[in-house]
Amino acid sequence: MAAVTAALVKELRDATGAGMMDCKKALVATDGDMDKAVDYLRENGLAKAAKKASRIASEGLVRMAFAADGSEAAAVEVNSETDFVAKNEEFVEFVEKLADIALKADKVCAECMKEMPYSEEGTVGEVLTAKIAKIGENMNLRRAVKCNTPGVKYVGYSHGGGRIGVIIGLKTDASVEEVTVCGKDVAMQAASMRPLYVDEESVDPEYLAHEKEVILAQAMNENNELPENKRKPQAIIEKMITGRVKKSLKEVCLVDQAFVKDSNMSVGEYVASCAKALGKDIKVVEMVRYEVGEGIEKKVENFAEEVAKQMQG
Repeated sequence: MAAVTAALVKELRDATGAGMMDCKKALVATDGDMDKAVDYLRENGLAKAAKKASRIASEGLVRMAFAADGSEAAAVEVNSETDFVAKNEEFVEFVEKLADIALKADKVCAECMKEMPYSEEGTVGEVLTAKIAKIGENMNLRRAVKCNTPGVKYVGYSHGGGRIGVIIGLKTDASVEEVTVCGKDVAMQAASMRPLYVDEESVDPEYLAHEKEVILAQAMNENNELPENKRKPQAIIEKMITGRVKKSLKEVCLVDQAFVKDSNMSVGEYVASCAKALGKDIKVVEMVRYEVGEGIEKKVENFAEEVAKQMQG
């Protein structure tokens, strides 16, 4: 059982908006498991905003590269220990070159890229090792992807100096120049609203099953709080959750989200309006969203203790 610390309670509170005591109770009930504690709060109607946004815990940079005609795109994330290194000109140039290498490669992944030639200095992995030795800080090529589906045009958006990079794939007969504004607007949406999927068809079955379980448990708890003569039968409750699941999916599916530039329409409706104005079909079919350090827990250092350790050493 993990110790339920004040820091853990605060982290859960920041992630869900629930009260401090409710967060502590949830962590105790779930043996300190953060994901299970979030579900516990949701099931009991205590989480105000249970979006499990991953903690941005490490530094680094995301860079993207695009073919001139928009037919191909690539993105890489390279992590560093400090923001100071992430802003270093040599580090920035290194990550930008990795994005270009990914764009020109046939098959891309973080591990396989390390075997690719970087320059006369050696492979990507060898150059990365040399830079670690030179800069004196650990760095890691964490993620890499290439998109090149036939009939798709790729448009991107970079936010926060490269902390977030988004690639949007639009299936269309239009040129990339004709869909750049539309694609960039959709990419900005993805950057700010953190969708998990493009549409309902692309939702992971495991995610959907888990969401249904949580919403059903939430509805059952609400039902049990009613006087016995007003409680609804199980069959009715299961029908009720269909609407709740649909609403939940609108928050995680890009095309169903309310468009940030005009909340009166969805992202899908905005894209449809662009297609109508252009006179050519446009459909969002792909999305890549990299945010520096997402999902990596960063060790919280006590500065005074760190200095004391160094002095003792």
